[in-house]
Amino acid sequence: MIVRHLDELRGTEREVEAPTWVSRRFLLAKDGMGFSMHETVLHAGTETEMEYKHHVEAVYCVEGSGEIQLIPDGPTYPIRPGTLYALDGHERHLLRAKSRLRMVCVFNPPCTGREVHGPDGAYPLLDEDVDE
Repeated sequence: MIVRHLDELRGTEREVEAPTWVSRRFLLAKDGMGFSMHETVLHAGTETEMEYKHHVEAVYCVEGSGEIQLIPDGPTYPIRPGTLYALDGHERHLLRAKSRLRMVCVFNPPCTGREVHGPDGAYPLLDEDVDE
């Protein structure tokens, strides 16, 4: 059984920050669940462009308001508490946080925790067996 609290993740390698967001990784590939689960907070007034070429992701909004736009040509969907979106086709997207957005994100295959968004906005597919 795995039990973790958000406070235990802050300030550890499971907390990853970028200019527009901070992500706390509750479950990673090494936890053996077959998916990873993160709490991601997007800072108010920011835009973040992303594309997951190697992962599918489901995102549930817990707090805040914003929108997700598929790029380059839309459509755009509002995000508010209770909204779920799933990027099941590796869609390139732009997240706009009108206020602080707090999201719960699930990735498959699971993230290792070492991923960083590349210049194209995508995470690479990393092998958990690789030691750093």
